[in-house]
Amino acid sequence: MSSIDLRRLGLRPGEVRSERLDLDLEPFLVGGQRYEAHPETAPVDVAITQASGTTVFDLRLHTRLTGPCMRCLGFAEVEVDATAREFYDPSAPPADVLRSDYVVDDRLEVGAWARDAIGLAFPEQILCRPECAGLCPICGKDLNAEPHEHTDRVVDPRWAALEELRDRL
Repeated sequence: MSSIDLRRLGLRPGEVRSERLDLDLEPFLVGGQRYEAHPETAPVDVAITQASGTTVFDLRLHTRLTGPCMRCLGFAEVEVDATAREFYDPSAPPADVLRSDYVVDDRLEVGAWARDAIGLAFPEQILCRPECAGLCPICGKDLNAEPHEHTDRVVDPRWAALEELRDRL
């Protein structure tokens, strides 16, 4: 189950209900690379608070994502703690801030909301380790395994004409 039927809760103003769901998390594509959640099923805690006329939803989940390092393409693993808050007022116009996109036909779509929350909690870079040296820009070797330097200067072919001009002057 990836949604909560809000009608069945029957909350009165001031009441809070907590729900725990087990969600199957699909892989994420970031920069053309695939990152998978481990385990594939993650527990998601949702707190639903009924205020006067408005419902407040709080989401919290923790998962581990694995995939390629963004520098060296080796194995990388990152822990993601995602939290999110949504507000819902059924009388608000559709474009209003108090009209949550995750409430459809009086059902809170927790699956879509959790996926978006994880996406927003992604780190800027997913690395195998913070000091990852990456790949050599000239030969493509993993600089973590084989640190090295190139003695031959490689000229970008797009700049070759300028190099020739510089050599003549």
